[in-house]
Amino acid sequence: MLFKIALKNMGKSIRDYAVYFFTIVIGVAIFYIFNSLESQTVMMNVSKDTREIIKMMITIMSGLSVFVSFVLAFLIIYANRFLMKRRNREFGIYLTLGMGKQKVSTILVLETLVVGIGSLAAGLAIGVAASQFMSAFVANMFDADMSKYRFIFSLSACRKTILCFVIIYAVVIIFNTVNVSRLKLIDLIYAGRKSEKLRMKNPWLCTLVFVAAAAVLANCYYRVGFHAVDISLKGMSWVIVAGMICTFLIFWSVSGLLLRVVMSMKSLYYKGLNSFVLRQLSSKINTTVFSMTIICLMLFVTICILTSAFAIKNTMTSNLNKKAPVDIEFSALMNLDRYASTQDEYSKKEIASSHRTVKQRYKDIKVDLDGYLKDSCEVYVYGSPDFTFEDFCGDKLGDVKKKYPQMITDTGEDIIKISDYNRLMKLYGRKQYTLASDEYMVIADFDNMMQLRDEVLSSGQTIEVFGSTLKPKYRKCQEGFLDISAQSLNTGIILVPDDVVQEKWIKQDCLFGNYKAVSKQEKQKLEKEIRSSSLKGKYIYASKQELADASLGLSALVTFIGLYLGIVFLMAGAAILALKELSESADNVERYRMLRKLGVENKMLNGALFKQIVIFFLCPLLLAVIHSYFGMRFAVDVLSYLAQKDQLLSSTLLAAAIIVVIYGGYLVITYFSSKSIIRE
Repeated sequence: MLFKIALKNMGKSIRDYAVYFFTIVIGVAIFYIFNSLESQTVMMNVSKDTREIIKMMITIMSGLSVFVSFVLAFLIIYANRFLMKRRNREFGIYLTLGMGKQKVSTILVLETLVVGIGSLAAGLAIGVAASQFMSAFVANMFDADMSKYRFIFSLSACRKTILCFVIIYAVVIIFNTVNVSRLKLIDLIYAGRKSEKLRMKNPWLCTLVFVAAAAVLANCYYRVGFHAVDISLKGMSWVIVAGMICTFLIFWSVSGLLLRVVMSMKSLYYKGLNSFVLRQLSSKINTTVFSMTIICLMLFVTICILTSAFAIKNTMTSNLNKKAPVDIEFSALMNLDRYASTQDEYSKKEIASSHRTVKQRYKDIKVDLDGYLKDSCEVYVYGSPDFTFEDFCGDKLGDVKKKYPQMITDTGEDIIKISDYNRLMKLYGRKQYTLASDEYMVIADFDNMMQLRDEVLSSGQTIEVFGSTLKPKYRKCQEGFLDISAQSLNTGIILVPDDVVQEKWIKQDCLFGNYKAVSKQEKQKLEKEIRSSSLKGKYIYASKQELADASLGLSALVTFIGLYLGIVFLMAGAAILALKELSESADNVERYRMLRKLGVENKMLNGALFKQIVIFFLCPLLLAVIHSYFGMRFAVDVLSYLAQKDQLLSSTLLAAAIIVVIYGGYLVITYFSSKSIIRE
């Protein structure tokens, strides 16, 4: 009998369960997808290094799943509170008819089990289907061989998902049982007739608070958006705390100002049902200031996480093709006897060996690099203790130290002959340059240092190198680099005429080349042999394949973490807003019924409802977008070697698409569910 009642209740309350069911289904699917990564990557034919990266990624994702499970638990319990509130009068009728509280609890338990089983089944079905696309995405990211691909069902991920949600539902059942035991009949019968009193706040106080909060936020925006490198850890902590407090104060003051401001605009206020819509909105925001603050901050974190993750992935993928144009780079420190007095770790053998080139050192261990490389280029890097970054800055040193007080400026500058650089650029397939006998130029690709050096170069700063005075050919840094890498790390290299340098000041010998191989397998075989030889001789080298493995591993890690946390936070924020709106719609049924009796058409009522929901959803999102704009400027400045500005647009569009689908999906479901409720 009780089970029959529970099923009928489910059928009658299907619109109330829409958001609840949707949230749980998406939560189950997301939880399964990201916990099935281990099964998705087992069949992939990848290198040993990539396999280790994947293992680390799976370990981190497993740890994140614990945090995500707590977020989902909070979300489901919060959603359950709405359903309980929505059905107060129904429970009151049960008690009036003589049904005991224990039986009411049993009905709720049965309903929870039905919803739980249905949502788990639907969520797992969606998760299993979506995880097949995730397998292809992972394979594409790691450049893996998918010739042995087959349909994947992760039993371990399924077990984790079921265990997690069974525990959550057990908590929900306990929560419902405790709540039912505390119910009072009089409160249940008159629950629908209670209404919250709209408290009008002092408009002058609201205006003062709004202006003060906006001013402090503007200061925070300025500091993180335009002076990111100057902020200390303590200063950053202050910005975060101030931003959170000001976000709360913005919503608190807007809830008091919104109605007052629009009421003064008579033509707008009295148009259609605007007066009703605005009073409803003001009441909602007034009673959800804290919730709106939390949701706004969650959306801010979501936007930043998603955009940063996609920007880092796109940057590293793009950089790998541009910044590593050859297969391998060898490097050896030269003339260590120059540093022997201050660098005790150099032995006599190492000092003696430092006068030999890279090829000579490999010949010492019976390895002929020419047998591995089809083409190569050797470049000497020079450095003089008499020419440091301070000397390069010249008269601009004071401005540099003022702008970057933490910066170390007494480091030696790297110097390269223009002919050596051009030979390397010919191998790289990049632009070559010419210099007059009294000219120099600077190449760099690290944005912050390029801006700093541009300030020096714009003044026509002359330098003295190895006894020669040189003037800049260009008043700006030219984009360029020496070492192969997956990031833009070149802070500046000075290019000078060949006859300026003195050979005794060679500090590094670099050899760049491409393998005598075509296929990926052949290159991996040659690289394995070189790696073994380099370890024996303790020589330094960097390969494009190792850079690819490392960069792809990092980009995959940040992408999956960004997607996992971003989607969960986005879903949580949208679900809380949706449930609050549905709760308000349930409380306002009598108001809508009264408007209908006064002759208001359903079309106008639906339009008023739609306006409320859209504005209510947009309020936290709008402030979160403003926060995110300056937050992303800060992230790009601080992580400029990982995420480049030119990748922000595509990353932002991708993040926006995810937000529109999930956040917009909740908005649409909320509108149709609310419209169904107010028709009662």
